[in-house]
Amino acid sequence: MTKRQLLMKRYIFPVALAFSLIVGSVSVHASEEGGLPHAGTNVQDQASLQRGAKLFFNYCVGCHSLKYMRYERIASDLGLTEQDVMQNLNFTGAKFGETVVSHMPEESAAKWFGKAPPDLSLEVRAKGADWVYAYLNSFYLDPSRPVGWNNTVFPNASMPFPLWELQGLQTAEMKPAKAGEDPAVEKLVLSQPGKLTPVQFQQATRDLTAFLEYASEPAALQRHHYGIWVLLFLAFFTFLAAMLKKEYWKDVH
Repeated sequence: MTKRQLLMKRYIFPVALAFSLIVGSVSVHASEEGGLPHAGTNVQDQASLQRGAKLFFNYCVGCHSLKYMRYERIASDLGLTEQDVMQNLNFTGAKFGETVVSHMPEESAAKWFGKAPPDLSLEVRAKGADWVYAYLNSFYLDPSRPVGWNNTVFPNASMPFPLWELQGLQTAEMKPAKAGEDPAVEKLVLSQPGKLTPVQFQQATRDLTAFLEYASEPAALQRHHYGIWVLLFLAFFTFLAAMLKKEYWKDVH
């Protein structure tokens, strides 16, 4: 085996293997989320995060907590002042340095909804932004359910739809059921418009999903900010390493 072949075996093969594993993992992840609309969230869009925070604290915090997030951290990351947060986002009477905890008693929640509403701190990390976005857009009226609502992404969810005033009322058109099969939803129809147009509502749910994505990993904001400097350092270090190699090997034939 020649020297060139040895080098290829030693260096190129591991790199190719690593690349194939990365591509493979991305493909598997994409196939797992197949069929879901793309959320299109951007945690670097501070205005979107601010709008999403407003939606969360006006429509969601009554039932759901963000027990790993502090009001102080939200203010710092989203470019808000303490006054902004305490007057417009804090409706539970918590202190500025405390975590976001819903005041709904778990016993009452379990009685009303069958179980206590989950904490949403890691919801996007667990299910993905596309899933959360699709879930928020897939509620429809269902008189057969205890809360009067159902969802095509998470069938028989025990959660009522908190954003119905914004979206309006969706109803389901069912597929013809075959013998021995349960009827399935064919499509959702907006039977009564809400305060927002469909495009505006999709943007609102995108903003809310982006805020929950940020809450799932607040450090992503700093990581993205520092990333460009890390890449510049690596490029500069590579240049120096190449020049040093050239100097060391200039007399080697």
